[in-house]
Amino acid sequence: MRRTARLLTGTALAVAAVGLTCPASVYAGEAATTGGLEVYPSSVVPGEPATARTATCGEGGSAAGDATAVGAGTFPLAPGTDAGEAVGRFEVPPSAQPGTYEIVATCGRSGLRVTGDLVVTLTSAREPVHPKGSVKTGVGGALGPDPVQTAAGVAALAVAAAGGTWLLHRRARGDGI
Repeated sequence: MRRTARLLTGTALAVAAVGLTCPASVYAGEAATTGGLEVYPSSVVPGEPATARTATCGEGGSAAGDATAVGAGTFPLAPGTDAGEAVGRFEVPPSAQPGTYEIVATCGRSGLRVTGDLVVTLTSAREPVHPKGSVKTGVGGALGPDPVQTAAGVAALAVAAAGGTWLLHRRARGDGI
């Protein structure tokens, strides 16, 4: 009996997990395809242009692009130079915040929706940022930038060494420590 209950429970949980992973648009009856829209460059800095391309719309197909998630509004995708591709451009507004945004294109003939991701960053991948200055580790050096702090550190170490020596000497004599 227990074995059957476990088997039925496991099957029910598997069916529920599959049901939860299906997109809501499948239940609503509209056709949606995750992916299928290539956005390049995939990572942009605010104020730069981006291009969206899809081959899902078919030969000579056009599409309506939607980049309102990033604040760029709608844009058209027209048949491109490659057979069966629709291509469109939009500009990421300078006020766009860093993050990942979903760009959507709806094919003109079939109404099929395809999506792609666009990543907005503050620095361009083409312009790497190199670190400048020294690392603030707190250790410092003997010839550090501030000789007063170095002298104070040396004095503190000398006082600690003298105090430790005095306590060890007193303990060795048996003076009550």
